[in-house]
Amino acid sequence: MAEFVHITSTRAAQRIQRSGIAARSFGGAGGRGVYCMPVLPSFTLTYQWVRELRRWKPGVLVAVQLRLGDDEPVSVGHYGAPPRRVTAAEAVAVVRGLDDPRGYEVFVPRTITAAEVRRVRAVPQGVGWRYVPGAHGRRPCPCPGCVPRGGYKVAKLRRRFPYDEPPRPKSELMARLRAAGTADEIIDVLSELGRGRRGGAEELAYLVDHPDPYVRDTLDSVLQVYRGREARRLRQRLQDNEPAAPDPDISCTLRSPVE
Repeated sequence: MAEFVHITSTRAAQRIQRSGIAARSFGGAGGRGVYCMPVLPSFTLTYQWVRELRRWKPGVLVAVQLRLGDDEPVSVGHYGAPPRRVTAAEAVAVVRGLDDPRGYEVFVPRTITAAEVRRVRAVPQGVGWRYVPGAHGRRPCPCPGCVPRGGYKVAKLRRRFPYDEPPRPKSELMARLRAAGTADEIIDVLSELGRGRRGGAEELAYLVDHPDPYVRDTLDSVLQVYRGREARRLRQRLQDNEPAAPDPDISCTLRSPVE
């Protein structure tokens, strides 16, 4: 018989002992089932998923110990790679034979019955890894994909490790703008100027009459974050200098063949 542990919330413990573990999770190869981890000689590796699952499951977590037949079909693999279809005994052997089994998991593609549940035990809530295996000592990635908004201490983490680079000072951006030789370079600098309020807009007046329409459009968007009468005046000049759209009736007449 192969032994595994399934991490779940304390609220579900009594229901699991009474009726088993429902197949609610989706496996990497499709279908619903139950995720678990083989019982290993290392306590930390056996319950490695506790700390990571605490990010997603509220309350105190417990470990459900279960026993499956050796020939039970399961899948095993790292959470970031396609799983392998093996038997329960083979899954235990695969994980035990790894030099670093952190991040590995076993998926049982069915419901776990109450008869297969051995017991429910308390586990330390800080055991295991968080975010990714081996993340301790490395700079965390604060992007929305790795750290969802609203999580515990997410705001503090993003202040310490900002996702975006700090904005350049205006003096540096204006120097780059004066040295820009192409429309694309001008647009790149204007886009950085538009990230925040930059004071007076007098230094951008010479771009109102720029021949490239994309430069003028970008300038119009950037001036929306500027304060003062000069910014409003420049935006009005941009709107006044825009060519009027052709009359559709006249365009059709010009495109029609001469009879």
